[in-house]
Amino acid sequence: MKKILVASSALVAVAFAGSAQASEPIKLSVGGYMEQWMGVADQDSGESVNAFQSDTEIHFKGSTTLDNGIEVGAVVELEGESSASDQVDEQYLYINGGFGQVKLGKEDGAADDMGITAPSVGPVGVNDGDLTNWVQAYLPDTVPSTGDHKRVTYYTPVLGGFRAGVSYADDDTSNNDDTATEGDNVISAGLEYNADFDGWSLGLSGVGENQGEGNWYGLGANVGFGNFTVGGSWGHIEDDFGLTERDTPGADTDTFDIGVAYAMDAASISLSYAYSEYGNRDDDQTDAGASSSGEISTVDLGLAYTLGAGVAWKTSVFWFDDSNDNSDFDNDGYGAVTGLALTF
Repeated sequence: MKKILVASSALVAVAFAGSAQASEPIKLSVGGYMEQWMGVADQDSGESVNAFQSDTEIHFKGSTTLDNGIEVGAVVELEGESSASDQVDEQYLYINGGFGQVKLGKEDGAADDMGITAPSVGPVGVNDGDLTNWVQAYLPDTVPSTGDHKRVTYYTPVLGGFRAGVSYADDDTSNNDDTATEGDNVISAGLEYNADFDGWSLGLSGVGENQGEGNWYGLGANVGFGNFTVGGSWGHIEDDFGLTERDTPGADTDTFDIGVAYAMDAASISLSYAYSEYGNRDDDQTDAGASSSGEISTVDLGLAYTLGAGVAWKTSVFWFDDSNDNSDFDNDGYGAVTGLALTF
């Protein structure tokens, strides 16, 4: 792997060779988003986990184009609510050219960036959404990436609608602070296809990651026609992928979701469903004492309305039924969440 990284660095260096110093200096612009939600839920295990939730990030972005046509840029994302030791969410530089794109820094891998899931417009959703912010349950996820790591990623140019990507993160899971720990190398890869035809569009993805002795992998598809989008995805997590909490023989996880969305002018609506037969539930997701295995079904009716430039009102009405193998942690219920999402 080290030889591959050295060779890749040499190729990038060659691409820069001969570039003059006449390009404009990088100037950062400020953007980001703020989401503020309020909701209520009724569940067998008791009251709603929260009445209010928020998510805010400030993004600094900038780029310059060299005389040879290569674009070089930087992205830094700051968390609006976070501990002092983890204030930066993602930070990376990127290089764009005829050879494709190279990213270097702390961010999600290729599989996470390229995975396609069922369409959903509400604030809760069914697939790696905010369900567990409101109730005690397992969270279905067909693209269970390892999250932000310091890594190098390469994306090919788009050829006939196809694009491939691959990422490598080493076994140092630190964020450049004094909490460095050792983990497993993470290889993340994906292949996607996106195309627009006469009156309809198609998006396909095949993604996966390797960490430790195991893998996860998944498929996704979305079809758009008129104002409708229909799609779904499937994902499988092997019992020996990733964290030690998942290293239980036979504790594989299979998840799928399906959904449909309809958009008209400023309004859109979606209905989505997800099911997971899981074997990787851990105490970080739910109450301590729950079994690592079980099954869950969840449904989300999402509504979104654009009030103005960068301002959207969103609402979810959701239902779930989580049957844990420890019956003391069986849980089902329903809820509603509404609020505003701002982008700037």
